[in-house]
Amino acid sequence: MLNSSLTASRIMDLRKKVKGAYVDSLGFDVIDEWGRMIPDPGRWPSSRGGKGFTKVAEKVHSMGLKFGIHVMRGISTQAYNANTPILDVTTGKAYEESGRQWRAKDIGIKERACAWMQHGFMSVNTKSGAGRAFLKSLYQQYAEWGVDFVKHDCVFGEDLDLDEISYVLTELNHPILYSLSPGTSVTPAMARDVSGLVNMYRITGDDWDTWGDVAAHFDITRDFSAANMVGAKGLRGKSWPDLDMLPLGWLTDPGSNEGPHRKCNLTLDEQRSQFPHISSQNCRRIRNHALNLQSRNRIERSITESLALGLTSCKDVEAKGWSARAVDDDFEQVCWKKKSSTGHQEPFCLYKTKPLLLSDEDLTYKRHYDGKVHLFETKMTEACLGASPSQKLTSKELKRGSFSRCGWSANQMWELTHNGTLLNSYSGLCASMRTVKANGPSGIRAWIATGRRGEIYVAFFNLDHQKAEISMRIVDLAKALPGKDFKTASCKSREEWSGKDFGVVKDSLSTQVETHGCALFVLNCTF
Repeated sequence: MLNSSLTASRIMDLRKKVKGAYVDSLGFDVIDEWGRMIPDPGRWPSSRGGKGFTKVAEKVHSMGLKFGIHVMRGISTQAYNANTPILDVTTGKAYEESGRQWRAKDIGIKERACAWMQHGFMSVNTKSGAGRAFLKSLYQQYAEWGVDFVKHDCVFGEDLDLDEISYVLTELNHPILYSLSPGTSVTPAMARDVSGLVNMYRITGDDWDTWGDVAAHFDITRDFSAANMVGAKGLRGKSWPDLDMLPLGWLTDPGSNEGPHRKCNLTLDEQRSQFPHISSQNCRRIRNHALNLQSRNRIERSITESLALGLTSCKDVEAKGWSARAVDDDFEQVCWKKKSSTGHQEPFCLYKTKPLLLSDEDLTYKRHYDGKVHLFETKMTEACLGASPSQKLTSKELKRGSFSRCGWSANQMWELTHNGTLLNSYSGLCASMRTVKANGPSGIRAWIATGRRGEIYVAFFNLDHQKAEISMRIVDLAKALPGKDFKTASCKSREEWSGKDFGVVKDSLSTQVETHGCALFVLNCTF
């Protein structure tokens, strides 16, 4: 399976490798006569003659491995502009319905272009037979190539496209592991809407080699574990929240086509915190529990909190809290009625107005967006709020949405509903204001799992900026592993990273953990 830390590069692999080609460029895609993305034969010589990735998949399979690809939402802008015909896989000819042939411009939804790749791809109309035929032809092609894994980008998180997710694998006999991306602003409530349709889904933004990106994973994984989303029912089995990228080793910078290459910027301790090694091959994750952890030499500090705009499922109770209030004869405000937990901030408000018709083309969109509004930061601005930012965010970035020149993009269309939610037309998600810590996740964290032979794994993580001694009482393991009497237990203990044998432990585990580092213990207990 292809590692997903080179997202931009894998998109580029289907484009011509020429000067001027970059992630959001237009006109460099390689498409077939049906408007489907295919490998650039200049970069993939084995794809010539319509073979696609067949030869590559065969080679990967001969090595005992699985083969995966990274694809984008809907249809490419290049295919839309070329107005290519749609393949009907049942006849092998162009799709026809209602006495006519259907083409790319009949199914592409131009105002629903991928927010951070607006020149690249757009949604297709899955309510039309032609739109569904196009998606079916895509995945039929992937199956013919021998693809085992599909990472589907710009359809989840702030870019949610539930219609496309719901359809893509419903009629495909060839088993393909199906994964969603990106994971910006994902909440457990949002994930419940898709978990039964997929095998994996991102729950964070892109994770690059900075400590802020690594640390941002701790709170979101805690929330998903507590919500019982790990190993929930999924497509043909179970589904799994995905932390995605492991930016280790030899890297390029985000958005780079090719080089310059550099070494990972994370320290060895930070790399271990991101990717803890476990000896057992079949461990199961246990829900997070509040263990009695102690840390010496901790610095007490004041952590400021603020409200940040996010998105969630409109079913989520956290989405309800918006209301309108009149400001003057020309403007109203839409305000979030809740304050931050500190109570020091005034309610967050935006100005709203009906979208203005600027051209004849806008008239074609008007019927889709009757009753929708544009949102402004101030009365004098000409920039409107979009739900999904114009570029991909990393895990540590708290900024959600962005202001840009107003238009008829679905990303800038909002509706204040009767039940107090603020609905976005691009993703079908609702806005919410979340309390976030200005300094990001900090403190001491613990992770517990059990192995198939009964061994217990305990990991300590030090998210603080100084070395800490971390201790845990053995008896407190019962909080995470009920049914065992740890009051009388004696446990042989070994720390994996250092290889140190801690001998038999009866009362507590204690060790020094470096800044941003971790310790991983394997316990074999007798009761």
